[in-house]
Amino acid sequence: MCSSLAARIKIDFLKKNNDMKTQLITDNLNPAITVSPFTTREVITSLGNMTDDYGNFAQLLRLPWLSDLLTKLTTSTGKKSFLVFKNNKYINVLTENIAIFYIKYESPVIKCFDQQEFFVNYSLDKIQGLLPEKQFYRLNRQYLVNFNAVKEVEHYFARKLLVNPAIPIKDKLIVSREKVTEFLHWLDNR
Repeated sequence: MCSSLAARIKIDFLKKNNDMKTQLITDNLNPAITVSPFTTREVITSLGNMTDDYGNFAQLLRLPWLSDLLTKLTTSTGKKSFLVFKNNKYINVLTENIAIFYIKYESPVIKCFDQQEFFVNYSLDKIQGLLPEKQFYRLNRQYLVNFNAVKEVEHYFARKLLVNPAIPIKDKLIVSREKVTEFLHWLDNR
């Protein structure tokens, strides 16, 4: 109702000041261009188009913000725990307690901060997809490391990196030179 009242006021104003509006417009334009007075229907159509355009414009302004918010709300923070089988018992291992996932005897293994190890029934690729990218990083084909398990990183041969974990690991955790920049970016952006 408010918008129709505003439209009526603008139309009445344009009807009363039509000659003055035409003169103001033509004074600012090239003399070869002529401007004819508006009809009521043209003004109503223009105002209708303007409100449609404004609605679309307002919607475009709000959608990126809204879509970011929806993405943050609907994005999973990753798998919270893994169900493992050990000593004839099923145990839930919380993701926050996991230091490293690695391959042992061609099977993925969970190694926790308290040194416990558990075999898990997922491939390393599947595990990587289930975990939050900010918390876990795939060092190479055999290791997926928790950010909290990275004690320090040092340069290694041929522009590679050597990751020294917070817990003892038998193998050296090597980051290939192709992944060095990405890995350092992952470490830096917290």
